[in-house]
Amino acid sequence: MDKKIYPELTMDLVRVTEASALVSSLYLGSGDMKKIKDISVDAMRGMFDYIDFKGNIAMSKYEESDSKMLYVGEKVGTWNDDSTEMDLIVDPIDGIKLAAFGLPNSISVVAATVKGGIKILPTFYSYKLAVGKELKGKLDIRKSIKENIEIACKTLKISASSITFVLLNRQRHEEIIEEIKESGARMKLISDGDITAAIATAIPDSGVDIYVGIGGSLEGILAAAALSTLDGEIQMKLWPRDRIESDSIREKGWDPEEIFYTNDLINGEDVIFSATGITDGDLLKGVKYVKGYAYTDTLTMRKRSATIRKISAMHSLANKTIKLKSLEDIKLVDLRNLY
Repeated sequence: MDKKIYPELTMDLVRVTEASALVSSLYLGSGDMKKIKDISVDAMRGMFDYIDFKGNIAMSKYEESDSKMLYVGEKVGTWNDDSTEMDLIVDPIDGIKLAAFGLPNSISVVAATVKGGIKILPTFYSYKLAVGKELKGKLDIRKSIKENIEIACKTLKISASSITFVLLNRQRHEEIIEEIKESGARMKLISDGDITAAIATAIPDSGVDIYVGIGGSLEGILAAAALSTLDGEIQMKLWPRDRIESDSIREKGWDPEEIFYTNDLINGEDVIFSATGITDGDLLKGVKYVKGYAYTDTLTMRKRSATIRKISAMHSLANKTIKLKSLEDIKLVDLRNLY
């Protein structure tokens, strides 16, 4: 048996995203984006310390200069001599503003694969197109929205009015939005949190068929980790923010017209994905506090076994401890007053 990724890691990563979601939920609706960001990172870093592996943060929103964050290049885990080395993509809180103001679709998410299995894209943003199994290999990000809708209708044997798009509500998407409207297709606009939006295309009862638009490259690769197990597909194309970034990627040898597919973005025989809801969303329920317990909802996947689990957990507030990097172990009920 290939031991590149040991089976227990799936549950280890669930505990990581659960911890980050739990501590973030303490400040739900507070409006304090800095505090909610800092504590989610602190909990994720602390929980990684428990895992027996050599973890490399290959992709993160933070660089080494942000030493209090989970930065690119940071080493996490035990790093014992016989531990397996792995690459990680982390987003302790996707949708900081959503959580800070009590809005839907904020999650804590992590993906892991073998060393070297993650494509590190050079642009902060990418143009993305995600679909489920039925449309995998059918649509093309280089085609117009109109052309892709026609292909989707023919493939699914439905009319345009039965197709639902999801995309970020941004000014940069005005042309896309107009094309969708003109086609007669339905559309769901979201304010933030496009990881779950892309994944939803591969969930049969989500009510979403196609995700499209310009968003974070990191979020796209996290979605790719889940879609690789769900047998969905994401296509991504670099989207430089300005001429400086455009010139930079060309100088480094990147082709701005190249299309990256799911297995280009995150590869390896095994990929593990875990996401825990912070606020209620289309795929996951948010953290709830009821009569001395905290309830969490987590979606976890493992590519090798094609196993997809929905884990509903009940955490006793009298006993639940969270390991923070800054404060070590602390009871969840005591945390809000100390952090």
